[in-house]
Amino acid sequence: MDAVVRASGLAKRFGGVVAVDGIGFEVSHGEIFGLVGPDGAGKTTLLRMLAGVMAPDAGAASIDGIDVVAAPERLRERISYMPQRFGLYEDLTVDENIRFYAELFEVPPAQRRERAARLLAASAMEPFRRRLAGQLSGGMKQKLGLTCALVHAPRVVLLDEPTTGVDPLSRREFWRILYALRSEGVTLLISTAYLDEAERCDRLALLQDGHLRFCESPAELRARMPGALVEVASTSPREVRAALAPLAGVRSVLLVGDGVHVHVDNAARVPQLEAALSERAIAFDAARVVMPTIEDLFVALLGPGAQAAA
Repeated sequence: MDAVVRASGLAKRFGGVVAVDGIGFEVSHGEIFGLVGPDGAGKTTLLRMLAGVMAPDAGAASIDGIDVVAAPERLRERISYMPQRFGLYEDLTVDENIRFYAELFEVPPAQRRERAARLLAASAMEPFRRRLAGQLSGGMKQKLGLTCALVHAPRVVLLDEPTTGVDPLSRREFWRILYALRSEGVTLLISTAYLDEAERCDRLALLQDGHLRFCESPAELRARMPGALVEVASTSPREVRAALAPLAGVRSVLLVGDGVHVHVDNAARVPQLEAALSERAIAFDAARVVMPTIEDLFVALLGPGAQAAA
């Protein structure tokens, strides 16, 4: 499938800080492409350069065949960029905000009304059309921001951590809208601070210190997981972590819900883990090998010592 977004050697420096260092990738038509990384990894800077609102110091990028560096103004009708703090006007109603953004993009009134009705229905915002944006909840503001960003029917949507601080139900509704957009052929680039959301993407770019470490599907990333992941359910997860972390063959121990995920060099370590907990009289359910989550992968591939081990 032809790439809609192409980036090659993108770099950006702020004084002595390298925010993005030679990043390149391609995104296909109708793909949900996730940018994942800790604070300072370069996610926001990368999206701003792709949106044409920040010039790179080096490298090239194009969206839908348009050079984002040479012709950023030509991107306006093709893309939509939703930053972390979307510019809603809180003293305008939901309808008035949508109308304002539609007029910015010169969307004809009939198309605006049709698109607004469809998007508001999809996001369960229809009953709030006359409410002031300043009186909306955080999740509703984000859904309104997405509606405003989509009212001109862009081919590519860039979303910078759109669900940060949003309640779980609104996050689920937000992703339902994104899936609907993908089914319509819209290409989505989304940065997220929630690693469970990364599981929903078709492909992921794992960023660290301005570098692109990995760029693969969640399934391909799981195949990179060295060793094995062992889940130990316990009512005393911190005691489990303290007991297992020093053992030979244990690479990391991550608290997850009512237990821990233990990354070991070999699945044959399971009896050793069980024996260590039994010796210390720590109550636990049987340890079992499980499929790693994106959070487990993130720790294994990008955590302390991971690059040295690689």
